Amino acid sequence: MTIAKSTPTSESAIFSNEDFAIALSQFGPISLVVIQPTSFCNLNCDYCYLPDRHLKNRLSLNLVEPIFKAIFTSRFLGDYFTVCWHAGEPLAVPISFYEAVFEQIEEAERQFNTRQACLMHSIQTNGILIDSAWCDFFQKHDIHVGISLDGPAFLHDTHRRTRKGLGSHASTMRGIACLQEHKIPFSVICVITADSLDYPDEIFNFFWENGITDVGFNMEETEGVHQSSSLERAGVEERYRAFIERFWELTAQTDGAFKVREFESICSLIYSGDRLDKTDMNAPFAIVSIDHQGNFSTFDPELLSVKTDRYGDFILGNVLKDTFESVCYGEKFQQIYRDIATGVRECRHTCQYFGICGGGAGSNKYWENGTFASSETKACRYRIKAIADIVLEELENVFSG
Repeated sequence: MTIAKSTPTSESAIFSNEDFAIALSQFGPISLVVIQPTSFCNLNCDYCYLPDRHLKNRLSLNLVEPIFKAIFTSRFLGDYFTVCWHAGEPLAVPISFYEAVFEQIEEAERQFNTRQACLMHSIQTNGILIDSAWCDFFQKHDIHVGISLDGPAFLHDTHRRTRKGLGSHASTMRGIACLQEHKIPFSVICVITADSLDYPDEIFNFFWENGITDVGFNMEETEGVHQSSSLERAGVEERYRAFIERFWELTAQTDGAFKVREFESICSLIYSGDRLDKTDMNAPFAIVSIDHQGNFSTFDPELLSVKTDRYGDFILGNVLKDTFESVCYGEKFQQIYRDIATGVRECRHTCQYFGICGGGAGSNKYWENGTFASSETKACRYRIKAIADIVLEELENVFSG
């Protein structure tokens, strides 16, 4: 089964190299702002890309107003956006910190949110510090909670360990139990490593039996300080396809009660007939990432805290002295954007899956191919191509009787 290529976009599409200034009108809208409340993480997962997760840096309260002034006054702001507190363990700073932050955000909204953009909050956490006080805080501010959990303990504890080398599964499950006791809905991100691939039944049954029914799979990726992935080993791609096939079978048996983000995304595109021309990770200022010092970047959130030989760091500016718009005229942004646009254009013209991918993520292209100006990656083959092939084949089998 193949997927028809998307029609190439017009000459005035956003990925024109000729005039970046004119393209400003097509940047954004901002859909996601990732803010780093601290660089520190209380775990030391062996596949983590962040280089400074041992440092206890914290976002200064003096930066909250400049951050949200920059957001609310940006021409890239749309009708709504989500702030995700992440890029370090967000619960490693106390509730009192967030109470002070949220008070300042409310004041910034009153002063600067003249377009009445809707703001939502989310937290992506390892869950080990969640208790009743945190649950009360989540409910008070209507915060969506995402938990990082890699399935049953024998898989999770292989990679997600404390700084003393101890497993974190039991602590994470205590946090999840607390969320469930408070009837707080949550989603889970499960990192797939080569260790996971022989255990689709065990992973599915673990989630299902523990009332965890909203799951997204992240691949173990080569990026940042994590220089090699177990998914790069010989023969893994075939095992991965077998894993996804079995997980689809198990998911389908629940009649929609168990949702896998990757299946939902592909099925939505198939049923709607919609096709992608870009993604938030290759469209300028659809995503804004801000670190604890007020430095900001765009495209993939993973780029902000890393440095590379080819591009240096990906800090485009600082909220104390730059606007999101002003950095678009800088040499660094234009080099990054030009290469990302070139890579997306190559994907559009060479890949029959482009319409369900939108050109992929620059970080995967850099870490696998050495430049944003490239196309296929292992991440493409795992996250898009394999899943699309399997879902289409299974749907064809269903509808052909």
